[in-house]
Amino acid sequence: MPSLLLVVLLVEVAVHLVNTIGAATINNMLWNIYLALPTEVSKQATEKNRLQKEYLAIRRDLNATSSQDQFAKWAKLRRQHDKQLEQLENMKASHDASKAKFDRAAGIIRWSATSGVKFILPWIYGKEPIFWLPSGWFPYYVEWILSFPRAPLGSISIVSWQTACGAAVLLFSDAIKAILARALGTKSAQKPPVTSVAGEKEPGPAPSSAATSKKNS
Repeated sequence: MPSLLLVVLLVEVAVHLVNTIGAATINNMLWNIYLALPTEVSKQATEKNRLQKEYLAIRRDLNATSSQDQFAKWAKLRRQHDKQLEQLENMKASHDASKAKFDRAAGIIRWSATSGVKFILPWIYGKEPIFWLPSGWFPYYVEWILSFPRAPLGSISIVSWQTACGAAVLLFSDAIKAILARALGTKSAQKPPVTSVAGEKEPGPAPSSAATSKKNS
Protein backbone atom coordinates (compact mmCIF):
# COMPACT_ATOMS: atom_id res chain seq x y z
CA MET A 1 0.00 0.00 0.00
CA PRO A 2 1.44 3.44 -0.91
CA SER A 3 2.43 5.81 1.84
CA LEU A 4 -0.22 8.25 3.06
CA LEU A 5 2.28 11.04 2.47
CA LEU A 6 2.52 10.11 -1.22
CA VAL A 7 -1.25 9.54 -1.59
CA VAL A 8 -2.02 13.07 -0.36
CA LEU A 9 0.51 14.54 -2.79
CA LEU A 10 -0.92 12.61 -5.74
CA VAL A 11 -4.46 13.66 -4.85
CA GLU A 12 -3.40 17.32 -4.75
CA VAL A 13 -1.74 16.94 -8.16
CA ALA A 14 -4.89 15.33 -9.57
CA VAL A 15 -7.14 18.09 -8.17
CA HIS A 16 -4.86 20.77 -9.63
CA LEU A 17 -4.83 19.09 -13.06
CA VAL A 18 -8.63 18.85 -13.10
CA ASN A 19 -8.98 22.51 -12.14
CA THR A 20 -6.39 23.57 -14.72
CA ILE A 21 -7.62 21.50 -17.67
CA GLY A 22 -11.30 21.95 -16.90
CA ALA A 23 -14.12 19.49 -16.29
CA ALA A 24 -15.69 20.00 -19.73
CA THR A 25 -12.41 19.32 -21.54
CA ILE A 26 -11.80 16.17 -19.52
CA ASN A 27 -15.34 14.95 -20.18
CA ASN A 28 -14.91 15.49 -23.93
CA MET A 29 -11.62 13.58 -23.91
CA LEU A 30 -13.19 10.68 -22.01
CA TRP A 31 -16.22 10.75 -24.32
CA ASN A 32 -14.01 10.47 -27.42
CA ILE A 33 -12.18 7.54 -25.83
CA TYR A 34 -15.52 5.93 -24.98
CA LEU A 35 -16.72 6.34 -28.59
CA ALA A 36 -13.58 4.54 -29.80
CA LEU A 37 -14.62 1.44 -27.86
CA PRO A 38 -16.92 -1.17 -29.43
CA THR A 39 -20.08 -0.12 -27.57
CA GLU A 40 -23.68 0.45 -28.59
CA VAL A 41 -23.24 4.21 -28.25
CA SER A 42 -20.24 4.19 -30.61
CA LYS A 43 -22.31 2.24 -33.17
CA GLN A 44 -25.06 4.84 -32.90
CA ALA A 45 -22.51 7.64 -33.35
CA THR A 46 -21.13 5.95 -36.48
CA GLU A 47 -24.64 5.50 -37.87
CA LYS A 48 -25.45 9.14 -37.10
CA ASN A 49 -22.35 10.32 -39.00
CA ARG A 50 -23.24 8.11 -41.98
CA LEU A 51 -26.82 9.40 -42.01
CA GLN A 52 -25.62 12.98 -41.75
CA LYS A 53 -23.39 12.57 -44.82
CA GLU A 54 -26.29 11.10 -46.79
CA TYR A 55 -28.56 13.92 -45.63
CA LEU A 56 -26.08 16.58 -46.75
CA ALA A 57 -25.71 14.89 -50.16
CA ILE A 58 -29.50 14.79 -50.65
CA ARG A 59 -29.76 18.40 -49.54
CA ARG A 60 -27.19 19.47 -52.14
CA ASP A 61 -29.09 17.58 -54.84
CA LEU A 62 -32.34 19.15 -53.66
CA ASN A 63 -30.92 22.66 -53.84
CA ALA A 64 -29.57 21.95 -57.33
CA THR A 65 -32.94 20.65 -58.60
CA SER A 66 -35.60 23.02 -59.91
CA SER A 67 -39.03 22.50 -58.38
CA GLN A 68 -40.68 23.75 -61.60
CA ASP A 69 -38.66 22.12 -64.37
CA GLN A 70 -37.94 18.83 -62.53
CA PHE A 71 -40.91 18.58 -60.18
CA ALA A 72 -41.01 14.76 -59.99
CA LYS A 73 -37.31 14.51 -59.10
CA TRP A 74 -37.59 17.45 -56.73
CA ALA A 75 -40.59 15.92 -54.92
CA LYS A 76 -38.76 12.59 -54.49
CA LEU A 77 -35.66 14.30 -53.13
CA ARG A 78 -37.85 16.41 -50.85
CA ARG A 79 -39.47 13.32 -49.32
CA GLN A 80 -36.07 11.69 -48.79
CA HIS A 81 -34.77 14.94 -47.32
CA ASP A 82 -37.61 15.26 -44.81
CA LYS A 83 -37.43 11.59 -43.83
CA GLN A 84 -33.69 11.62 -43.22
CA LEU A 85 -33.93 14.94 -41.39
CA GLU A 86 -36.44 13.43 -38.98
CA GLN A 87 -34.24 10.35 -38.46
CA LEU A 88 -31.18 12.53 -37.96
CA GLU A 89 -32.93 14.69 -35.36
CA ASN A 90 -34.09 11.60 -33.45
CA MET A 91 -30.59 10.10 -33.50
CA LYS A 92 -29.09 13.42 -32.43
CA ALA A 93 -31.50 13.64 -29.49
CA SER A 94 -30.60 10.09 -28.45
CA HIS A 95 -26.89 10.85 -28.85
CA ASP A 96 -27.16 14.02 -26.76
CA ALA A 97 -29.02 12.12 -24.04
CA SER A 98 -26.27 9.49 -23.95
CA LYS A 99 -23.63 12.23 -23.79
CA ALA A 100 -25.43 13.96 -20.90
CA LYS A 101 -25.72 10.67 -19.01
CA PHE A 102 -22.02 9.97 -19.61
CA ASP A 103 -21.06 13.46 -18.40
CA ARG A 104 -23.00 12.96 -15.17
CA ALA A 105 -21.33 9.59 -14.52
CA ALA A 106 -17.88 10.95 -15.43
CA GLY A 107 -18.41 13.97 -13.17
CA ILE A 108 -19.35 11.78 -10.19
CA ILE A 109 -16.36 9.49 -10.73
CA ARG A 110 -13.98 12.41 -11.28
CA TRP A 111 -15.15 14.24 -8.15
CA SER A 112 -15.04 11.06 -6.05
CA ALA A 113 -11.49 10.27 -7.20
CA THR A 114 -10.15 13.80 -6.57
CA SER A 115 -12.06 16.24 -4.37
CA GLY A 116 -14.02 13.48 -2.65
CA VAL A 117 -10.84 11.66 -1.63
CA LYS A 118 -9.33 14.99 -0.57
CA PHE A 119 -12.21 15.57 1.88
CA ILE A 120 -12.44 11.98 3.12
CA LEU A 121 -8.75 11.46 3.92
CA PRO A 122 -8.62 14.00 6.82
CA TRP A 123 -11.77 12.49 8.27
CA ILE A 124 -10.29 8.96 8.24
CA TYR A 125 -6.64 9.72 9.05
CA GLY A 126 -7.10 12.90 11.08
CA LYS A 127 -5.51 11.40 14.20
CA GLU A 128 -2.53 9.81 12.45
CA PRO A 129 0.74 11.75 12.15
CA ILE A 130 2.13 12.11 8.64
CA PHE A 131 5.62 12.45 10.15
CA TRP A 132 7.12 13.75 13.39
CA LEU A 133 8.95 17.03 13.94
CA PRO A 134 12.38 17.02 15.59
CA SER A 135 11.89 17.31 19.32
CA GLY A 136 12.49 20.80 20.74
CA TRP A 137 13.04 22.52 17.37
CA PHE A 138 9.78 24.47 17.29
CA PRO A 139 7.82 26.38 19.94
CA TYR A 140 4.56 25.01 21.31
CA TYR A 141 2.23 27.16 19.18
CA VAL A 142 3.97 26.06 15.95
CA GLU A 143 3.65 22.40 16.91
CA TRP A 144 0.00 22.96 17.79
CA ILE A 145 -0.76 24.60 14.43
CA LEU A 146 1.06 21.91 12.43
CA SER A 147 -0.76 19.13 14.30
CA PHE A 148 -4.21 20.76 13.90
CA PRO A 149 -6.90 19.52 14.22
CA ARG A 150 -6.49 16.05 15.78
CA ALA A 151 -2.95 14.78 15.16
CA PRO A 152 -0.60 14.22 18.15
CA LEU A 153 1.28 17.30 19.30
CA GLY A 154 4.72 17.49 17.69
CA SER A 155 3.64 15.85 14.43
CA ILE A 156 2.44 17.02 11.02
CA SER A 157 -1.28 16.41 10.56
CA ILE A 158 -2.81 15.37 7.26
CA VAL A 159 -4.53 18.77 6.98
CA SER A 160 -1.21 20.61 7.28
CA TRP A 161 0.38 18.23 4.80
CA GLN A 162 -2.48 18.77 2.34
CA THR A 163 -2.03 22.53 2.63
CA ALA A 164 1.71 22.26 2.05
CA CYS A 165 1.27 19.93 -0.94
CA GLY A 166 -1.36 22.20 -2.49
CA ALA A 167 0.93 25.22 -2.18
CA ALA A 168 3.90 23.30 -3.57
CA VAL A 169 1.91 22.01 -6.56
CA LEU A 170 0.65 25.52 -7.30
CA LEU A 171 4.17 27.01 -7.14
CA PHE A 172 5.57 24.23 -9.32
CA SER A 173 2.79 24.77 -11.88
CA ASP A 174 3.40 28.54 -11.95
CA ALA A 175 7.13 27.94 -12.39
CA ILE A 176 6.53 25.64 -15.37
CA LYS A 177 4.16 28.19 -16.95
CA ALA A 178 6.75 30.95 -16.49
CA ILE A 179 9.52 28.83 -18.01
CA LEU A 180 7.37 27.91 -21.02
CA ALA A 181 6.27 31.51 -21.52
CA ARG A 182 9.88 32.71 -21.38
CA ALA A 183 11.04 29.99 -23.79
CA LEU A 184 8.26 30.72 -26.28
CA GLY A 185 8.90 34.47 -26.00
CA THR A 186 12.62 34.01 -26.67
CA LYS A 187 11.91 31.77 -29.63
CA SER A 188 9.51 34.26 -31.21
CA ALA A 189 12.01 37.09 -30.66
CA GLN A 190 14.69 35.16 -32.59
CA LYS A 191 12.68 34.94 -35.84
CA PRO A 192 14.70 35.86 -38.98
CA PRO A 193 14.07 39.22 -40.69
CA VAL A 194 11.36 39.36 -43.32
CA THR A 195 12.60 39.00 -46.92
CA SER A 196 10.84 39.20 -50.23
CA VAL A 197 9.81 36.21 -52.29
CA ALA A 198 12.99 36.45 -54.41
CA GLY A 199 15.14 36.28 -51.28
CA GLU A 200 16.12 39.95 -51.37
CA LYS A 201 15.95 42.21 -48.34
CA GLU A 202 12.98 44.48 -48.03
CA PRO A 203 13.72 48.00 -49.29
CA GLY A 204 14.50 50.61 -46.66
CA PRO A 205 12.66 53.91 -46.20
CA ALA A 206 12.65 56.36 -49.09
CA PRO A 207 15.16 59.25 -48.83
CA SER A 208 13.81 62.59 -47.66
CA SER A 209 13.17 65.47 -50.07
CA ALA A 210 16.02 67.54 -48.54
CA ALA A 211 18.55 64.80 -49.17
CA THR A 212 17.30 64.41 -52.77
CA SER A 213 17.60 68.13 -53.56
CA LYS A 214 21.11 68.28 -52.08
CA LYS A 215 22.18 65.35 -54.22
CA ASN A 216 20.76 66.94 -57.41
CA SER A 217 22.57 70.25 -56.75
